[in-house]
Amino acid sequence: MSQAQLHAPFHADIVGSFLRPQYLHDARSQFANGQIDAEQLKAVEDKAIIELVEKQKAAGLKGITDGEYRRSWWHLDFMWGLNGVVKKAIPKGYIFADVETRPESAELTGKITGENHPFIEHFKFLANLAGPSHLPRLTIPAPAQFLAELERPDNVKKTQEIYPDNNELINDIAKAYQTFIKELYNAGCRNLQLDDCTWGMLVDPKFASRGAADTPSPEEVCSCGHSHGTLDHTANVADIAEKYLKVNNDSIANAPTEIVINTHVCRGNYRSTWAASGGYAPIAKVLFGKENVNAYYLEFDTDRAGDFSPLAEVTGDKKVVLGLVSSKIPELEDADAIAARIKEATQYIPLERLYLSTQCGFASTEEGNNLSEQQQWDKIALVREVAKRVWE
Repeated sequence: MSQAQLHAPFHADIVGSFLRPQYLHDARSQFANGQIDAEQLKAVEDKAIIELVEKQKAAGLKGITDGEYRRSWWHLDFMWGLNGVVKKAIPKGYIFADVETRPESAELTGKITGENHPFIEHFKFLANLAGPSHLPRLTIPAPAQFLAELERPDNVKKTQEIYPDNNELINDIAKAYQTFIKELYNAGCRNLQLDDCTWGMLVDPKFASRGAADTPSPEEVCSCGHSHGTLDHTANVADIAEKYLKVNNDSIANAPTEIVINTHVCRGNYRSTWAASGGYAPIAKVLFGKENVNAYYLEFDTDRAGDFSPLAEVTGDKKVVLGLVSSKIPELEDADAIAARIKEATQYIPLERLYLSTQCGFASTEEGNNLSEQQQWDKIALVREVAKRVWE
């Protein structure tokens, strides 16, 4: 089978990121301390990615990634690569269940454009390693995720200085992504994944009433669990959802028909912790009904994601990848239980449009989740075992 005949999702799939080997952690630390230069760091990254690709092939994966090994964050590094955007230190990081992230963000310095993004070269390196029987895939943050970052309290003043008209901001984000996607396509990419936590935040009232990138402080959350600001929660969710839908759909509107665009939704993944809770129902009609993607990679590994009933809102022949195997914990799930949950999901989506993956990547940031590399590969082996049982 040639690359042209391979299309993700696959029945046994992954979200994209992998745990970094220790020597890569060491090299990044040495680079930060000025002990090695950018070219020396790149050489170490190249070596690690070459090894990772071989491991993915040996594990039986058809779609391969570079593990996001050249990144510190799953999302911010891409944003920093856009023109008109810089790295920014902020007073507080994202608040997760048990930990606070590094305090970094992305701030505008001028109008946003998407040409000559460094991720194009990153993809070319991966593509050269794939071979004819494997599909090289790229993961980037969704346009909505970028918009949400620019609307964080730490960033919104600067964003509004440069874009006093929010419609112009959305339009420029869309044009920047269109430029990037065109250049990525010309580099040979035929599968792009838009990682999007905005929807995972909107299902949780303590985030949704403030906007998906704005974490409420503990004193602002009342006993009912809501964060009460100046906006009505229900109305605000609907308004924000439509805004996120527009920027996502506008950004992929002119994509070449040969490039398959999927999206991944979760509720946060940082050092094995999570940020939000809530089922998909509040955003299902918009996300599942109106977003113009080929497939949804969805978190479903815990009760925090709710049941499968919102999948009834998935329109057309769009596909659903059930993230039933946790990338956060070392314990291996029971294969029979996973197979039973796939069967349960067929109440809402036919089996031929269902797929299986881990619920998220293993290292959404360079720190990685709290499991070993062997446990990571054991999880992937479990996904393959269950997929073989269910679909072959």
